[in-house]
Amino acid sequence: MGAARIAAMAHRVTLIPGDGIGPELAEATRRVLDASGVQFEWEVVDAGEATIASHGTPLPDEVLDSIRRNGVALKGPITTPVGSGFRSVNVTLRQALGLYANLRPARSMNGVQSRYDDIDLIIVRENTEDLYAGIEHMVGRDAAESIKIITRAASERIARFAFEYAVANGRRKVTAVHKANIMKLSDGLFLEACRTVAAGYEGRIEFEDRIVDNMCMQLVQKPDLYDVLVLPNLYGDIVSDLAAGLVGGLGVAPGANIGESGAVFEAVHGSAPKYAGQNKANPTALMLSGALMLRHLGYPEAAAGVEAAIRDVIAEGKRVTYDLGGSAGTSEFADAVIDRLAVGAGAPA
Repeated sequence: MGAARIAAMAHRVTLIPGDGIGPELAEATRRVLDASGVQFEWEVVDAGEATIASHGTPLPDEVLDSIRRNGVALKGPITTPVGSGFRSVNVTLRQALGLYANLRPARSMNGVQSRYDDIDLIIVRENTEDLYAGIEHMVGRDAAESIKIITRAASERIARFAFEYAVANGRRKVTAVHKANIMKLSDGLFLEACRTVAAGYEGRIEFEDRIVDNMCMQLVQKPDLYDVLVLPNLYGDIVSDLAAGLVGGLGVAPGANIGESGAVFEAVHGSAPKYAGQNKANPTALMLSGALMLRHLGYPEAAAGVEAAIRDVIAEGKRVTYDLGGSAGTSEFADAVIDRLAVGAGAPA
């Protein structure tokens, strides 16, 4: 017996299984979310390496159309070639759908090996510009140039997202991260925009700023001093992985990409093709991303239930995947989380 149904109408959600281990993780996560008490209707669409042969592109138009139609998607990992090949599907999705905010929580979990046990950070990354705008070209044969784009509008928008998230979730402080001491115009504009937005939250949310290299050192030495961090695209990409490392790695790191008219929730780790089809991969990151999706859809209690079930299973350590010291497969891990959800709903285990 699963959790009691708490939604009268099913939410139609785009499900992108992804490459490599993605389909196994997506199926495990789908089953957990179906057991959360919220009703879903899943529209499955394919993107990634496999669609190049059939569609000539890793991101067919039908994928974008589905997300625009449904407003929300859950996405497994998709392979991004290094140095050559097709452009990142993740970057293209964010730009095509205006998913300007990348949300990356990092929270310690009992049972996950780490040097820390009390991390609770939120990384908010601007998702649409900076060096990731993809404006680059060769300068002659032996040099290449990438153009860094920072605008006041995008900077104020991401700062406002960070402050609104802090208010809505009971956080205490927002720290703007930059390199304005060197890039005085571009990063200087980002910092100025953050300060402008921060003034509207004075007395409610504390504000400070840190230079990005110092921020990385501070996070290793005294992460307890920080709460919500807001960063331009490139720094946000780097620091969010650093924060994931503080809590055990990308295998337990959820992610969300949110815009004004849509949102995509994803595991932020790679597709690990050598483990594809082996029922070995840890689905925690995508499951926690599913919990973020539940919160986005307006079901905080269901989200908290899923998060608690995952944390309980990992803390117990009996039905976890090999990377967490266990011998359970991907599907067995999902079974354990579903069983824990049933206990939480009052059903027998």
